[in-house]
Amino acid sequence: MNLRAVIAEALGTFVLVVVGSMSIVSATGIGQGSGGVIILLVAPFGFGLGLLAAITLFGHASGGHFNPAVTLAAVFDGRVDVPNAILYVIAQVVGAVAASFAILLILSKDLVDATRNGPGVGDWQAFGAEVILTTIFVGVIMTVTKKQPTLAPLVISLTLVMVHFAAIPISGASVNPARALGPAIVVGNYAKVWIYLTAPMLGGLLGWGLYKVFTTNEDDVEIEFEDEDELAAEIDDLPGR
Repeated sequence: MNLRAVIAEALGTFVLVVVGSMSIVSATGIGQGSGGVIILLVAPFGFGLGLLAAITLFGHASGGHFNPAVTLAAVFDGRVDVPNAILYVIAQVVGAVAASFAILLILSKDLVDATRNGPGVGDWQAFGAEVILTTIFVGVIMTVTKKQPTLAPLVISLTLVMVHFAAIPISGASVNPARALGPAIVVGNYAKVWIYLTAPMLGGLLGWGLYKVFTTNEDDVEIEFEDEDELAAEIDDLPGR
């Protein structure tokens, strides 16, 4: 067990959920009577930038999952083993619950309840939206962390912003079972939570499938050298040489 990584997953999920949820609360207060337009404009950036902060702070320690759907995809891809994945998911849920509990202490139970995911359409329509958007989200994560890891924090965070713009009015834009469970557990309101426990996990598997189908080792960027002398010169320029 990598205790440092497990703690990083809990803290990173806390940052993601507390920043995202507080952005919903703040937007709700600002946008009273605006028909939810302010929430749609503010909340996506709250979650996206919250994720960026979490990845920056803790991603190097754990891989920056902060989401059981991402951890599931990582298991299937061999990036994390099952025992550590179970600990990751537990840590993610603990972090999300702690974030919602912090909002309860700072504000109120009613405002925590306002941060729960809730479908604006029928249950199965919301389920479909969560599956599709989690598939895209996880597919992007798996691909960019493999092919362009230096761009991963920005690309992943902007993808989460896109997900929230697309789905807040439809499903509440969870794509993360831990994020959905946090406020549900704190307020004891589990209405519709089955959507957000099942659809993102299915989307996580499909996202991994997209990555596996369309990404091969041949896609890796390789440095080509014209001759052995050029290769030797590049090696000599490496740090420590």
